[in-house]
This record gives sequence, structure tokens and C-alpha cells, in this order.
Amino acid sequence: MDAEAQHTERDRSSHPAGSEEISDTEGTEERSRFALADRVPGGRITLTVLFCLFFLLLLSRFVIQPFQIPSGSMEPGLRIGDRVLVNKLAYRFGAEPRRGDVVVFDGTGYFGDADYIKRVVGVGGDHVVCCDRQGRIEVNGRSVDESTFLFPGDKPSEVSFDVAVPDGTLFVLGDHRGDSSDSRDHLGSPGGGMIPVDDVIGRADWIAWPLGHWISLERADDYARVPAASGRGTPASSGPSTADGVHG
Repeated sequence: MDAEAQHTERDRSSHPAGSEEISDTEGTEERSRFALADRVPGGRITLTVLFCLFFLLLLSRFVIQPFQIPSGSMEPGLRIGDRVLVNKLAYRFGAEPRRGDVVVFDGTGYFGDADYIKRVVGVGGDHVVCCDRQGRIEVNGRSVDESTFLFPGDKPSEVSFDVAVPDGTLFVLGDHRGDSSDSRDHLGSPGGGMIPVDDVIGRADWIAWPLGHWISLERADDYARVPAASGRGTPASSGPSTADGVHG
């Protein structure tokens, strides 16, 4: 009886000891796993917030960046106070801006020391003229119907121009032609009003705010039908636009 009782007692005592050993090991692992969190005020919540902020910073720096619209130069599509999301990867892997794209670019040295948002009307090699007999802009001999996005009541341009777009540059206009400082205003300035493709920050792909105005920004259809440039036009002299300079 004594021997059996001692044997049972021994079995019982051995099981808790093993449990304690496992528990201690697991506890050490858990402590090491969250050691950093324990040293940071707020613990894991603070680390999670910091990680999210770091992720958003990387996202804004390399992928998508929000911009606020400060002027009416791109109305009616983009209104004052709208926030657009700019796709910074759109032109980073061999692709280039296309006619009809809405782009954000650094205007330093060309438009002013700020970022601007405009629509691409001509790319390198294009011949852009305003206007044809119906008052429309003509690109590479094809008239473009801009009625789907042009500000109501605006003409394609109050100023006549005839320009050849150099390779590696863009000719850009605002959709609210009567309230936009764009390539027309800088034809006589250094660079001739053209924007270097290298200064394009990205393509505006979405209106993110206000929520009621959320929409995907599509390329203008009629510009997609413009033929490729077959030659260079000879720019003629043009007068300055009377529009106030605004930036996006």
C-alpha cells in the first residue's frame, strides 16, 4: 500500500513539474516577442499606429499621393477643395503621359514654384493648333471635341496658337480655359510653355474627397483618337492669355 501510494504520489508530482517547464518556456518566448512593445509607451497599439504611419508615408512617397485642388482651373471636373489621388507609378515603367491624361507636375522654372494639375493636349512631336473653322483645337490635323469636359460657356481658347511640341515635353491646358494659366501663357517664356515629362509627378486617377464627388478620372475619349505625329509643325507667334495664374 505504501509503495503504491508513493508511486502514485511520484507520478502526480512529475506532471506539474513538466507543465511548469513548458509554461516557463512559453512565457519567455512571449516576453521576448513583445519586449519592444513593453518598452514603448502605449505598447502594441503605439507600434501598430507607427507602422501604419510609416506605411502611409512610403505609399505617399512612391505610389499614391493626395493633392488638394486650390483653384477653378480644372472645373467642372475638379472643383476647389477636391482632393485627388495621383498615381505616381503611372509613368515609371516605360509608359509616358498620353493626350487627354490629367497630370500633376512640378512647374518650377516653367509655370511657377508650385505643383500644377492640367490636361495633356499635346505630347512630343505633336502639332497643336487653335483653332479650326469650328473653333476647336486641332492636334496632328485632327479636330478634338472637348465638350465633354470643357467648362460650360468656355471656348477651347480665346487665344490663337500654332505650336510644335518638342520631344520629351508636354503641351497642357486647364479644362476651365477662361480661368487657367497654362501652356498658352508661357509660349514666349523659357521652355515655350512646354512641360518636361521628367517633371510630371503622376497621373490624377481618382477624386477621393469629398465622398459625394468620388469618381475615377478617365482619359478624354476624343484625344485617344488623335493620330500619331507625322511631322513637326512650325510654331507661329501667339498672344498671351488673360487668365490669372492658378496652381493645383
